[in-house]
Amino acid sequence: MKKAIHKKAGAVFICFSILCVLFYPALSFAQKKVHSVYFEGSDYELHIYRIYGKEQGKTLLLIGGIQGDEPGGFLSADHYADISLTKGNLIVVPRANFQSIVLNRRKINEDMNRKFAGDPPDNYEKKVVEILKKLIAESDCLLNLHDGSGFYSEKWEGPDRNPKRFGQSIIADSEIYTVAETGRVIELGNMARMVAGEINTNIQDPGLYFHFNNHKSREEATIHKEQRKSATYYALYSCGIPAFGIETSKSLSMETKVRHHNLAINSFMKLFDIVPEMPGVNLDPPQLKYLVVSVNDAIPITVKDNETLYVNSGDSVMVTHIEANYERGLTADVAGHGSISDIRRKFIINEPTKVVVRKDYFPCGSIRLAIDEKSDEATPESSLKGDEKRYKISKILFRTRVNGAERIDESGSRIKLIKGDRLEIIDIISGRRDHSNLVANFKGYICNSKNNTGEDRGYVINTGKDLLSRYSLDKKGNSYQIVVSNKNGAVGNLFVDLSDSYLKYVIIKTGVGGPGCFYPGETVDVEKGKTLKLVDINTNVDGNSGVGAFITGAGSFVGDMSIDEPVMIRDMIDTEGKMPVDYRIEIRRDDILLGTIFLRLI
Repeated sequence: MKKAIHKKAGAVFICFSILCVLFYPALSFAQKKVHSVYFEGSDYELHIYRIYGKEQGKTLLLIGGIQGDEPGGFLSADHYADISLTKGNLIVVPRANFQSIVLNRRKINEDMNRKFAGDPPDNYEKKVVEILKKLIAESDCLLNLHDGSGFYSEKWEGPDRNPKRFGQSIIADSEIYTVAETGRVIELGNMARMVAGEINTNIQDPGLYFHFNNHKSREEATIHKEQRKSATYYALYSCGIPAFGIETSKSLSMETKVRHHNLAINSFMKLFDIVPEMPGVNLDPPQLKYLVVSVNDAIPITVKDNETLYVNSGDSVMVTHIEANYERGLTADVAGHGSISDIRRKFIINEPTKVVVRKDYFPCGSIRLAIDEKSDEATPESSLKGDEKRYKISKILFRTRVNGAERIDESGSRIKLIKGDRLEIIDIISGRRDHSNLVANFKGYICNSKNNTGEDRGYVINTGKDLLSRYSLDKKGNSYQIVVSNKNGAVGNLFVDLSDSYLKYVIIKTGVGGPGCFYPGETVDVEKGKTLKLVDINTNVDGNSGVGAFITGAGSFVGDMSIDEPVMIRDMIDTEGKMPVDYRIEIRRDDILLGTIFLRLI
């Protein structure tokens, strides 16, 4: 059976990519990203992002938002959830305490950063901390990102700048610590001072410089005994890894706090030889675009920010999707119902209310739910009053799935796909209450030749082999359209533009030497008795969905190849000790040949 390298959509996803450069050691490992979700659907939903570099190295854990009223930390961590690494690994927890973030409170039941000693009671904070403990055990260093009061100073300079303040400091629980089990000496003070010095070269105002803040948490005379229950204390004394609290001052602007956190993270990454492709800083004001809402389990409709959706008393309403200019940290709160996060929860509406959308704790938009005692007919334009207008039929939206990943596109727009991509029309979204007479037809696709109704929702269409080019718009199989119609004719369309899939290059390792980069049509020299290992494939197909590598030729050995699994050259050699001249590696996507690499025995 052929093994294809593919991409899966869902709570956990893995994507591979590799950059062909002359520095071969950096090509030993492909990029890998894993997104995990815990307590999904709860008010304390926890998202974890693991980013593995192309080259092995240390692992740095970033925890933001463990206390919900310190946005500098979690907004900074957010930028690293999508980072790519050349070397080393990151584990990013942007919002450890999501419920407290949405409510803009330091804590809900207890301070989550005081739960690492395992004290009762058993609440959601303890559940989250148990996950964080496991992440700490996977890591080589922990950074716990905070916003602290005032400005730390070793000496008393005033009520806002003294040893009891936390802002603009790098906190550790000791100057130095020796791990009893291994004898390893961790010089926390030197590490913190080195990082602070590097950060300060990027800060113009000396009053905002960072300083090492030794809490001496284990000493009897410490003024910070509460830190013995913190994440950094647990990481150092229970797991034997360096751990630091990064504290920017709450007195700074949001942009400055995020920037200073980024400087600290970048410096620690440099210290641990974790080589990044740096994320950009995006601090645009959060803004709701629209909500996708289902009434009485019917096909969802779109409601834009500040619009009113009229329902009947007793109707059930469920918000199924939030579209905004940010992807993470979004909640929809149906006022008077449910809790702080009501996304994908169904409620019976008996009186007018609002759905308030927040990005973290920032309100970024809302819609109104009103009780409609009138008919389903649209209200005349002349009777509408400002933003209190009756919700009318909105523009048709197409809800589709491409290679397992969902997307929403407006009518009249174009989507660009690679031939061989799998496209499924999931549903049509509009403001119409009655969708029973709508038909979605992919022109050029026949799902059932014996009973072709024209309705193509729910079918997975292979754009490489399921389409009839004579029905394409250009008659060459490069451009098609999906038409939505009712009994009166077409009401919307979506254009699908297809381009050919192709191989860019492959990374192949032979014997004990370093891997090499080979382009289509090139030849790989292999030695008798050695192994051939495919390190990675680079195509123009997103995530290499459906792409596989296969060894073929006139000889007896014909089979597939998998990433990093060696193939013995002797299996391809005939009884006379020769390799057939037509042995080759074919990179395919289903029946489509993307490129060929030839093999030659030396």
